[in-house]
Amino acid sequence: MSENGTSSRRDAIREILARHVVESQDALRRHLAARGIRAAQATLSRDMALLGVRRAVGPTGPRYLVDGDAGALPLDPIRRLVDGVESNGQLVVVRTKASAAPTVARALDEARLPGALGTLAGDDTIFVAPAQPRGAHALARRLRKLFGLA
Repeated sequence: MSENGTSSRRDAIREILARHVVESQDALRRHLAARGIRAAQATLSRDMALLGVRRAVGPTGPRYLVDGDAGALPLDPIRRLVDGVESNGQLVVVRTKASAAPTVARALDEARLPGALGTLAGDDTIFVAPAQPRGAHALARRLRKLFGLA
């Protein structure tokens, strides 16, 4: 396959993993086939290793994620749980539906968002610590966009 075809396949893998819960290489191969992309298991393994794909357990069960890819969050179920995102310049506060904060916080932690150091969850509130002292406003903007609140 040409370098352009390899790049297109890897872009498709990245997009599929961001949009769908993919639990196995066979499931990923089926998603690719639906787009007209054929790939052998060895090719998928190589592509996944080069993309930094890892297997993680999220709020909806086990799945493949691309490290540091905010699109890897299982957005469909998570978006519905988030009511708002605010920042005071030093900390980001995510407001969720009752009892949803631990689920959303875990998804954020597993996504390893650039700019986020970690989370602390209560029942309906999450404190997100920015990685940089002045990064809270940018992180809040990113989270608002991620959760469809922007």
